[in-house]
Amino acid sequence: MRNKHIVIAGGSGFIGMQLAERWTKDNKVTVLTRNVQGSADNTYGMKERVADVQMLPWDAKTLGDWTRGLEGCDLLLNLAGKTVNCRYNEKNKQEIMSSRVDATRVLGEAVKRLKQPPALWINGASTTIYRHADDRPQDEFTGEMESDFSVQVCKAWEAAFNAIEVPATRKVVLRMAIVLGEGGVLVPYSWLARLGVGGKHGNGRQMFSWVHIDDLCEIVEWLYENKEASGVYNAAAPGPVPNQQFMGMLRDIYKMPVGIPAPKWLLEIAAFIHGTETELLLKSRWVLPSRLLQEGYIFKHSKLQDALKDLLR
Repeated sequence: MRNKHIVIAGGSGFIGMQLAERWTKDNKVTVLTRNVQGSADNTYGMKERVADVQMLPWDAKTLGDWTRGLEGCDLLLNLAGKTVNCRYNEKNKQEIMSSRVDATRVLGEAVKRLKQPPALWINGASTTIYRHADDRPQDEFTGEMESDFSVQVCKAWEAAFNAIEVPATRKVVLRMAIVLGEGGVLVPYSWLARLGVGGKHGNGRQMFSWVHIDDLCEIVEWLYENKEASGVYNAAAPGPVPNQQFMGMLRDIYKMPVGIPAPKWLLEIAAFIHGTETELLLKSRWVLPSRLLQEGYIFKHSKLQDALKDLLR
């Protein structure tokens, strides 16, 4: 995309920062963030990395001056939501849910009031909406959902978006797999591999669905350019692999012949100590991007080993 105005709500995190870094070269980028100064919500140093980005403060709950930053924009991308890398106690569960639903609803109210609303609104979502799948892949047409907490969050998030009527704006739900880029989840995984403790997690059969940050960027651009694209799309590379194979690829990159495995009981202890949940490691996310492939999107990175080499070189 060139000469467009792109607004990224909740864009000062890992994904938003890297997308903004790519887009500011040829476009105007506005980021809605809960903390312009650089703590809490702005942990990735966006202002230092992306000097040309316009950052507007918002609380992701109520209308305010930030709504003027949306006027006349071409694309609205909503990535707002509390990280799921935490313990699922009642307080955190409430914040995980409300941060996604509230931000989506208030953006809807803002878009309705604009004189020149965006041509396209992409609401971030997650492939975690699909069930734990180690028997067959899940896609937009035949994917199955269960009723655990993470799935309920995803359902409520998408329901809030789908309930918003903005006739002048095309709408897309983008269910993202684990995004691989500079930093993010590759940091802890890489350290495990380099230290010789990068063996399989649990039984190692859980599927690892992923998408390279370059493809995520181009998928968004592809959705913008394809005026008929709307509804649900899975942003996941067509080459998911089992956890055991993923960890083996990391060890190969770092030339580490040993990878001590981590059984489930050990992961439970580690997750408790680090304030997170084992679901992030043990849920089998076996997701395919059927709609993107059927409608002509061509992935730059479809093989995980090549993607890892590109990012970790």
